[in-house]
Order: sequence, then structure tokens, then C-alpha cells
Amino acid sequence: MTTKTTEEEIIIVGGEHIPSPDHVMAKYMAEIGKVPEPGELVEGAVIKVDKKAVYIDMAPFGIGLIFGREYQNARDLIRHMNVGDKVTAKVVDAENEDGYIELSLKEARQSLIWADAEDLVKKKTIVELPVKDANKGGLILDWQGISGFLPASQLSGDHYPRVSDGDKDKILDELKKLIGEKLSVVMITAVPKEGKLIFSEKEHNQKEKEEIVAKYQLGAIVDGEITGVVDFGAFMKIEEGLEGLIHISEMDWGLVDDPRKLFKVGDKVKAQIIEIKENKVSLSVKVLKENPWKGAEKKYKKGDTVRGVVIKFNKYGALASIEEGVAGLVHISEFGTEEKLRSALELGKTYPFTITLFEPKEQRMTLSFNVEKKV
Repeated sequence: MTTKTTEEEIIIVGGEHIPSPDHVMAKYMAEIGKVPEPGELVEGAVIKVDKKAVYIDMAPFGIGLIFGREYQNARDLIRHMNVGDKVTAKVVDAENEDGYIELSLKEARQSLIWADAEDLVKKKTIVELPVKDANKGGLILDWQGISGFLPASQLSGDHYPRVSDGDKDKILDELKKLIGEKLSVVMITAVPKEGKLIFSEKEHNQKEKEEIVAKYQLGAIVDGEITGVVDFGAFMKIEEGLEGLIHISEMDWGLVDDPRKLFKVGDKVKAQIIEIKENKVSLSVKVLKENPWKGAEKKYKKGDTVRGVVIKFNKYGALASIEEGVAGLVHISEFGTEEKLRSALELGKTYPFTITLFEPKEQRMTLSFNVEKKV
């Protein structure tokens, strides 16, 4: 007599307890796991390689097959494949009309590469990559056969193109000098669907830079070397891994039109730290010099007649220097038009003026061109 107890999922045959076939199959499937689906990565051993296909042991699910277009796409990989090699592939079809599991090596490789990329972003791992090319926005790097972008803004101070006038063609010329070099970078963005990788050269040394900057305090006087001069100032290397900016307004008490007239690359300079913000250091050279306005406070007052040399024109009028580092504005309204101003005052010539406003503590002064001298 045969009876079945569904609760125990067994069959009682002649008094013996035997597991039911359904139960055996369910248990077996539970042990081997679910059948791989399209898009999943699987692993198996190569059992045959011929001129048109590769067969892979996918036990207990069956035989995997790489053929047709997938075979052609991966022929460079297949060329080095041997029986017994373990390979990772991506399921294209869980069961084709011949009963094989169709696989793709190329897609599997791409999936693994992008998984690695996302891991690098997460861990902020430093990698050394070659520069393949450059454009006006930055550099093209090669990682695992994928082209990634390193924006110029993410370059370290050593590699940043310091072009004085911001000319994009000159920036490109500077960036091209890096082609062929290897840079230590961190991957900061990986978007598989768009095939986009973005790198940063300065990101990886932020922690190191924080430690270096922490050694310095506001007001500290430091010695350094000029590493670059641009329209808005000069960069000074304080120590390895740390640069500071001397803004054009902090170079001298007098008017500075062109930083290149005061500094050149390689100059040894002493400066004072006037700001530390977000690991950026701002420096001043002029604060280490005597402020000429302090001496001027004792020498001049409102209403005095002085002689000054015209040193610059701007939209408000003309700047005239009455001594080194002390200049006042001759307002355009006194002449009516810029044309009349420029015809009355010539750049580099000296004229008599009257001080109409004098605030030495704020370093402010206005001048009036003497009436008897007006043209």
C-alpha cells in the first residue's frame, strides 16, 4: 500500500518513508540556486574551443555557448583561451533553440570593468594613468581601454596651465605638453550608461594638503619661490605640495598694472599669510613693507596743493601719484568727458593738483586739477 503525506512531503511504501519526487526536485533546485537569467554574470570552465564557437561548462545548468557575433567581438580574448580556463561571461539567452545558454565575453568584460570603476570612485583609489590627448577643457586619460576626462580645473598646481590672459589656444598648448605623461589621479565619476569617466588629480592629495596647511597660521611669514605669474597675481611655492597666491593687490602699496614687472618664475620671495580658506593660502608681500600712507598722514591734508604724476586712466577718471604708493583719483566729472580728460592730462606727465579728500587710514584720496592749469 502506498500513501502520501503532503505535510511531511514523503511517500510511505510498504511501511518505508521515501521522499516524494517533487520534494527531491525542489530540494535539488534550492541547493543549486536559480537558473541564470539574461544580463547576469556567470562563471564556468572552457571545455572546447573551435573556429566558430567556445563551449563552457555551466553545470548544473547546462552548456554555455559563445558564437556568432559574440564570438567575433571577443576573438582577441578567445585567441588566448585554453580548455580548463575559468572565464566570466554575461548571459544573453538562458536557453536557445538548441538548448545552450548563450553567452557574451565582451559584455561581461565591460560589466566587470564598470563595476571596478564604481568601486574606485567609492574607495577614492589612486591610479596612475597615461595622458592620451588634450583639448581646451582638459586632458583625455586611458583607463582599461576606456577614455576618461580630467578637467583642467582638477589638475594639481604643478600641472595647471597658468596662462596669463586666459587664451584658450595657449591653454591647449600647455595641456598638450602633458601628452604621454602618467598622472596619479582619483576617479570621481563613473556613469556606465553614458560611458563617462571623470578624474581628478588634485582630489587625491587633499588629505595630505590639509596636513601641510595645518602647520601654518595666519600672520606667519614664509619664504618661497615663484612658480607662475598671471594677470591677477603670482603663485608661490611654500613647500612641496603647497602653493599660495599673491594677488596683484597684495604685491605692492603702489599701483601694479602687470605682475610680471615685479616677479618672474624662480624668484625667491618672502611673504606673509593673510588668509587660509578651504586649504587655499593667500599671501601678501606689501604688508612686509612700510605702508607709505602712514608717512603721508603726517605730510598732507585736505586743501594742500601737490604735484602728481598721472599713472593710469580708468572709467572714473585718472589716477595721479603724489609719491610712491600714494595716489588719488582725479574724477572725470571735472572734465565732462573722457576725451577732454585725456587731452588735459597725459599719462606719465606731472601736474599740480589740490587734495579735495584725504583719508589715509582708508587709503583714499581725491584730487582736483588746478583751475589755472586746465586746458
